[in-house]
Amino acid sequence: MGVGSWVWEVACASAALLFVLAVPAAAQLAPTGTLRATFIGNNPVQGRVGANGATTGPCPDLVREFGRRSGVPVVVTPLGDANLVIESVATGKADVGCLAIEAARATQVDFSDAYLVSGSAYAVRADSAIRTSADVDRAGVTVGAVSSQSQGVWVRENLKAARVHALPAVPPNSELAALLTARTVDAFAANRTRMEELAAAFPGIRVLADNFMVVGQAIAVPKGNRARMAEVNRLVAEARASGFVKASIDRANIPGTEVAPAPTR
Repeated sequence: MGVGSWVWEVACASAALLFVLAVPAAAQLAPTGTLRATFIGNNPVQGRVGANGATTGPCPDLVREFGRRSGVPVVVTPLGDANLVIESVATGKADVGCLAIEAARATQVDFSDAYLVSGSAYAVRADSAIRTSADVDRAGVTVGAVSSQSQGVWVRENLKAARVHALPAVPPNSELAALLTARTVDAFAANRTRMEELAAAFPGIRVLADNFMVVGQAIAVPKGNRARMAEVNRLVAEARASGFVKASIDRANIPGTEVAPAPTR
C-alpha cells in the first residue's frame, strides 16, 4: 500500500468515526430528526414574536445554534406561559424548552446550566413612597404578579406582610399601567426587562433600582433524560464561552440580563 493510499484510508476512517460519534448526540437532542423547541412568547427575556410570526431573541437564537452545530433543522414555537412550555417538554411535544429555573418546575422537567441570568424588579407609580424592594413587603401594600411566572412564585412564597394580587396571565402593558395608576396594586413584580419597557411607555410609572431576585434562564428537558441533558449542557457551555449568548443579548436589547457565569462543579 502506498503512503497516499494509507493517508486516504486513515482520513476516511477518521471521518467515519466522527460521523458515528456525531449521530448519537444529534439523535439524543432531536430524536425525530428536527429539534423542536418552545419558549414563553410574551417574555422578552426569552424572545419576541414579530408581526410576521418570526421569533427572535436569546432562546430562539440559542436553539437554532444548537441545530446548526448538531446538523438538524429547528422548529421554535412560542407558547402562552410557563405551564404550557413545561407541558410541551414533559409530554414529548417538544424536545427542549426555555424557562427560568425554579424549584417547583424542576419536579416536572430537568434544567440545564443557565445560559443567561435576568433580574426581577418591581414597577411602582412615579409618586409612590416605595423606593427599594425592602419597602414593598409592608402591611397595606398590594403586589401584582402573574401566578405562573417565577416572580409570582417568589412573591407568594417570600412576602409576609404585603398582599399578593395574582393574575392568571400576562396582561398587555396598557392594562399593567392601569392596575398601577388606578391603585389596584401598589407594585408589580416581573422581570426587569418587562418592567423597564413598561416604565418607558408610561411616564407615570418607574422601576425600583434594585432587583428583588435574580434568576437563571435555562433549557428544560424531560425528566431523567441524561444523554439529552449532557448534550444540551455541552452546547450551552460552548455558546456561553464563544460569546454567542452575549451577542444575542446585545442584539435583543434586553436590559437587566447578562451572560450566566460558568457553573462550578
